[in-house]
Amino acid sequence: MPLLALNKPFGTICQFSPHEKHPSLGEWVKTPGVYPAGRLDTDSEGLLLLTDDGVLQARIAEPRHKLVKRYWAQVDGAPDADALDRLAAGVDLGDFVTRPCGVKRVEPVEWVDRLWPRNPPIRYRAAIPTTWIELSISEGRNRQVRRMTAAVGYPTLRLVRVGIGVLDIFSLGLAPGASIELPPRAPWNGIV
Repeated sequence: MPLLALNKPFGTICQFSPHEKHPSLGEWVKTPGVYPAGRLDTDSEGLLLLTDDGVLQARIAEPRHKLVKRYWAQVDGAPDADALDRLAAGVDLGDFVTRPCGVKRVEPVEWVDRLWPRNPPIRYRAAIPTTWIELSISEGRNRQVRRMTAAVGYPTLRLVRVGIGVLDIFSLGLAPGASIELPPRAPWNGIV
């Protein structure tokens, strides 16, 4: 029962079958029989877990298990305290209201040496600043973080999943496109 951690690069589609426009997971992961436990949009990047165990996939991906996923979102503008409070309380997205979540600003000193450059880089506008925020959510609906930040007036320009449960992409030492098999006997075994 392998459990793999992959740093999914920007632009990679979250499937193994070939795609006419985007690289697929098969270009990065060579272990046969594993499938993503949850998804990341093509234009999102970061930590993705893969396994051949359906029960484990469900424990990682399904919101009812409340496994926390941490995202760093680079947003257009500088969210004020009210916008961050609205994100934390839960946002009405029309088709559902998000659960309350953890939200904080990510100061440049926390990430400047950790985060890899994105290729292609995000758009740059000298007149409009960008801000990094961290959202810790226990659900993961389609484009949820992007929809949440847009709903409070700060669209996401770049989205990186940096953690799932106690796993952290930086402590795993994964560059974009790199993957490792996680040992079966480890501290994260009980939480995923």
